Amino acid sequence: MSAEPLILEKAHALCYRIYDVADEIDLEKARRVLAQDARRLKLSRENSQYIQLPNPPVAYELGRRVLALRAGPVTVDATARLFDHGAVSIILAVPIPEGTTFEQLAGVADELYDSQALEALTAELLEGVRKTISPAAQERRTWEQNESYTVLFVERIRGNPPAEDILARGDLARLLLGEVDSRPLSRGESEAVTQNRFSYSVEDLVVVDWNSAFVYEPSGSRDIPDLLEIANAQLLEFRFYDEVLDGHIARIHDQVQARRQGMEALFRSPYRDLVRETLSTLVDLNEFIERVENSLKIIGDFYLAKVYEAAVRRLRIPAWQGSVTRKHQLLEQTYGLLKGEVDTARSLTLEATIVALIILEIVLAFLRVFDH
Repeated sequence: MSAEPLILEKAHALCYRIYDVADEIDLEKARRVLAQDARRLKLSRENSQYIQLPNPPVAYELGRRVLALRAGPVTVDATARLFDHGAVSIILAVPIPEGTTFEQLAGVADELYDSQALEALTAELLEGVRKTISPAAQERRTWEQNESYTVLFVERIRGNPPAEDILARGDLARLLLGEVDSRPLSRGESEAVTQNRFSYSVEDLVVVDWNSAFVYEPSGSRDIPDLLEIANAQLLEFRFYDEVLDGHIARIHDQVQARRQGMEALFRSPYRDLVRETLSTLVDLNEFIERVENSLKIIGDFYLAKVYEAAVRRLRIPAWQGSVTRKHQLLEQTYGLLKGEVDTARSLTLEATIVALIILEIVLAFLRVFDH
C-alpha cells in the first residue's frame, strides 16, 4: 500500500535571478536613494550572530507582478536585493496553491527552473532597478549571463509531519530536479541530489542541490534562503571575473603576437599601454576578491554555517574561486614579464641617450680644438 501523499498548506517558490551590474554598489548611498523602502539584511535565527555580514545587502520591494505560467497567470511578489560587490538579485515569490501535493509541485518546479516568462519578467524588473540605483553604482556594465536558483520554501504541510517523515514519503530528488517523467530515479542519483540535507530540530528540513533547494521551515524564517542567495551571488561574481580574466589573457596573447620586435623597440616598448591595462585589471581584481570573500564571514561550527558551507560546496564555488586564483597568478606573472620588457627598453633608451650625449660632447670638444 502506497504512503499517503504529502499535501502543502502554505508554501512559495522563491525564484532568484542574480545579475552583475557594476564594479561596486555603494549600499549606503543606495539606501538613501531608496529612502524608507530599503532594509538591510539581518539574520534572525538562533546563533545567527556568528555569521557576520560586514556590509549587509540592501533589499526593497518592487511590488506585485503577474507571471504567466502554463496553468494561467499568477500574481507574484517581487523584491530586489543589492550587494556591494556589484550584484543585483531579483526575487520572485511564487505562491503555491494550498492542497498541492509533492508530485504536483515537481511539475511546477520543472516549469519555474527554466521559465522564459520568468526570465523576461526579472530582466524587465532589473532595468528599473538599474535606473533607480544608478547614482550608487560605480562602473556600470551589462553582462548577459545571470545566476538562477530556486528555493521551494514550505512553511506548513498537512498533519505537520516531522523531517524524517518528509524524507521517507516525499521524493525530494525528483522535486529538486523538476523530474516529471514517471520512471523512477536510480538510488545513486537520488542520494547524490539529497546528500546535503540538514535538520536543526525534528520539525524542519533543508536539502541543498546545485540548482535548487527544499526548505521546510514552520517558523517562517527566511535566513536559509537568504544565505543560499548570498552563496549564489558569490558564484556569479567568480564566474564573471573568470570570464574577464580569460578575455584579458587572450588579449595579451594577441597583442604580443601582433607587436613584433623592431628597431623602434630600442626607444619605446610596444607593451607600455598593455602593462598599464594589466596593472589596472590586477588592482580591480584584488579589490573584487576582497569584497566577495568578505561579504560573509563565519565564526563557529553551527547549523546555519553548515548549511551555507554545504551550499558553497554544492555550487562548486571553490572550483570557480580556484580558477580565478590561478588565472590571477598567471596574469601577475605575465605582468612581471611585460614590465621587465618595458623596463629593459627604457634602460636601453637611457643608455643610448647617454652614449649619444657622450659622443656629442666628444664631437663638440674636437670642434673647439679645430677652431683654435
